[in-house]
Amino acid sequence: MADPVATDARTAPVAVWQILEKLKGKDLTDWRTAPVPGRASVAERNLDIGFPLGWYPIDLSANLAVGEVKPLRYFSQDLAMWRGEDGKVRVLDAYCKHLGAHMGHGGKVHGNLLECPFHAWRYDGEEGTVKEIPYSKSIPPQVKRKCTRTWHVTEANRWIWVWYHPEEAAPLFDVVHLPEATDPEWTDYDIYEWNVYGSIQNMAENGVDVAHFKYIHGTANVPLGDLRWGEWGRGADVKAKMGTPWGEVDGQISYDTMGPGQSWTRFTGISETLLVACITPVELDHVHVRFCFTQPRAQAEGERAGVARAIIRDICKQFDQDKVIWDRQKFEPNALICEGDGPIAQFRKYYSRYYVK
Repeated sequence: MADPVATDARTAPVAVWQILEKLKGKDLTDWRTAPVPGRASVAERNLDIGFPLGWYPIDLSANLAVGEVKPLRYFSQDLAMWRGEDGKVRVLDAYCKHLGAHMGHGGKVHGNLLECPFHAWRYDGEEGTVKEIPYSKSIPPQVKRKCTRTWHVTEANRWIWVWYHPEEAAPLFDVVHLPEATDPEWTDYDIYEWNVYGSIQNMAENGVDVAHFKYIHGTANVPLGDLRWGEWGRGADVKAKMGTPWGEVDGQISYDTMGPGQSWTRFTGISETLLVACITPVELDHVHVRFCFTQPRAQAEGERAGVARAIIRDICKQFDQDKVIWDRQKFEPNALICEGDGPIAQFRKYYSRYYVK
């Protein structure tokens, strides 16, 4: 039987009607990052499956100056990040092995070492050892050898990335460098931010869940496109006719990932757009998301500027709609899949490679 024709405004997609319809301006941006009270526990939602391994973005490169220290929390761990005098970024677990001070709050950069604010113990970011204790004639042998976790760090696409692996294994693949991200002919990033109180896997699965586009986003249909499944990355190319003020044009949406934490989408046809999606778990039920958009200056600042901005608004609107679901979604390990759902089972089999069994 065909779906009945909707005649009541309240039959619009539930997420839009109940929560998003009246959110505008600052109210909307505040909602995107505000805590979600009353959600079920991690255990109740089956979210206690660990964090998938991979490279994850933690901050914009421009946000960390030489000699600066910053506290961070990702992967259910407190971290301290600093940029040494050599310009290199280093990250350690945050707590000093001496008396437990959080070195991200008040810590100092001493050359390329991180100095604890409590008693000035100085840590090497590569070795994870204490190199200097200014007031002591000796260094305890326990901290002369590796005594704290060190994190693999790289910078790419104007972001600082750390490698997460639950067993601290070395990186299995590299961050993909995107030429548009640093091309002077493309705009600076236009950045939008969310806190999603759910599972990074549920979020990723959304891309192959074809059926939800009609009921959450109100689209008539969404072609799945040509899927690509690589060793550590996956993607899809979707071709479509797109209406513009200048007539119908051939457009394409090309989506790619490298591991769970790096995702990027290229939109061509109406106005070229690169979306760099920076997605990083904070806790098992909390994911920090930042969407970075860049477009050719000639289009973003020319006669098509309005269309270019409209593309960004529409992408963010769709993410808002999904967030309403994700914020309280349970992970169903034995999900009941029906015809028309899309390749969810294939996706799950593929995504399992990111977990250490």
